[in-house]
Amino acid sequence: MKELRLMKGNEAFAEAAIRAGADGYFGYPITPQSEVMEYLMAEKPHERTGMVVLQAESEVAAINMVYGGAACGKRVLTSSSSPGISLKQEGISYIAGAELPCVILNVVRGGPGLGTIQPSQSDYFQSTKGGGHGDYKLIVLAPSSVQEMADFARLGFDLAFKYRNPVLVLSDGAIGQMMEKVELDEQRPRFTEAEIISNTPWATTGKTIDRERNIVTSLDLDSGKQELHNLALQAKYREIEHNETRYEAISCDDAEYLIVAYGTSARLSQKAVDLLRAEGYKVGLLRPITLFPFPSAIIAKLAGQVKGILTVEMSAGQMIEDVRLAVGCRVKVEHFGRMGGIIPSPTEVVEAMHTKIIGG
Repeated sequence: MKELRLMKGNEAFAEAAIRAGADGYFGYPITPQSEVMEYLMAEKPHERTGMVVLQAESEVAAINMVYGGAACGKRVLTSSSSPGISLKQEGISYIAGAELPCVILNVVRGGPGLGTIQPSQSDYFQSTKGGGHGDYKLIVLAPSSVQEMADFARLGFDLAFKYRNPVLVLSDGAIGQMMEKVELDEQRPRFTEAEIISNTPWATTGKTIDRERNIVTSLDLDSGKQELHNLALQAKYREIEHNETRYEAISCDDAEYLIVAYGTSARLSQKAVDLLRAEGYKVGLLRPITLFPFPSAIIAKLAGQVKGILTVEMSAGQMIEDVRLAVGCRVKVEHFGRMGGIIPSPTEVVEAMHTKIIGG
């Protein structure tokens, strides 16, 4: 039976990870995501399921522990906030290159640099364009509620193992810290060693009767082989784009104007849509749930019916580039956002829609 609780977003993600059958968590404290590790430490999941929870000596150590656990076919995860995710980029690139599954939570804070501990969405480029070296992609899920923080822990593991690819849950300090009602799934058992051997033929589980040892690496000094590996990765990313694009369309059927926003920005934009419709303007909201794969096709379709599009982001404007690529210059696309950890209000979004799109 599912369980109903009132929880912080960070806590909901942590509890959902336990219930998703996670084998190990490796992290390092940083505001505003520290509650993930604090909750796991207090909950003692090793007594419930045998799950390992370890505070590493650094973010670099944590992501490399994830690399090792993932190579063994285990369900492993980490979490951090913006500067910590930056430190993990080399390891993330290694994991993507080695085609290993894992879940990474980024509870974004304002930057650049150490910035502020307040919420932001300025890690979009880092998350969706490959923040580390090389040609690789992460599957990126963008929750806009505490419920989705919980849901995306389990979904993240499912997608990670389906495609042998890291999954990044891109949250922010507001969603991580807010408390809402959340419905938690029943406990899913951890993989047995026999299940790992049978279901993860790529894992480093040693030599068995029916297979040789596996070597997990992202290194190949033969340029021809490395190019073939890259081509295979690109084919996988196209498959992910075809199968896994997720979005929510709100009041879009008759929309003459459109707002595109994700996460916290989508929550306040939904209220802005209500306010604008009360004024007599037919405004819709398109909320990307996957930032990679990005819902370009539905945005391109809606561009054929609307007079203008406003992207709302808690940044200087990053997702707007993907929206403009999807639209292809057919309609006007403008950006509104606040920076430095400031969350815009619905009335500010309404004003921006009037000045930049409706009256622009």
